[in-house]
Amino acid sequence: MSFHEIRFPPRLSLGSIGGPERLTEIVTLANGHEERNTPWAHSLRRYDAGVGMRSLNDVEDLIAFFEARRGQLHGFRWKDWADCKSSRPSDQISFRDQVIGVGDGQAKVFQLSKTYVSGNQDYTRPITKPVPRSVLAGVQDDELTYQVHYTVDHESGLVSFVEPPDIAVEVTAGFEFDVPVRFDTDAIRTSVANFQAGEVPDVPVVELRV
Repeated sequence: MSFHEIRFPPRLSLGSIGGPERLTEIVTLANGHEERNTPWAHSLRRYDAGVGMRSLNDVEDLIAFFEARRGQLHGFRWKDWADCKSSRPSDQISFRDQVIGVGDGQAKVFQLSKTYVSGNQDYTRPITKPVPRSVLAGVQDDELTYQVHYTVDHESGLVSFVEPPDIAVEVTAGFEFDVPVRFDTDAIRTSVANFQAGEVPDVPVVELRV
């Protein structure tokens, strides 16, 4: 898969419409009961990049970005303003935000993740595109120092520790992150007349499995 490690201009994604999508297969039985299942372990996010356009200059920037990605050919980073931190959107990130693993005395590499909790149910989402220099990490409630105690692969979301965390200790992290996406169209259609009338181009963007 071809992926460009570049972020879609955040000022253009601000105000865009989108969010997670699930695939649920529902079979209605003869007695009226349902059987529900899903082939997806993780949700897939979709957005509309056209909604953030506020001027013709914005449209020009969108077209330049679209052309540089060759339409659907190359993936890129997308900032989801509603969900781009390990913490709540209004809070500062902290190394205590998310538990990303438990030490076993041997493992040095841990995948960044974010856990969503509602009631007694939860869902853990792998984070593969952390924002460079944003990752804070800690072990057993002690904050560690980047590039001294750990390093981060910002293209995969893997955190590598110099020393393996001890057995049964929690490994935690805080971070900002992007969503890996691609354009879900090979055409952008707009006109000056339509834009001045308040109509914006429809530019679908879909999350990539990476």
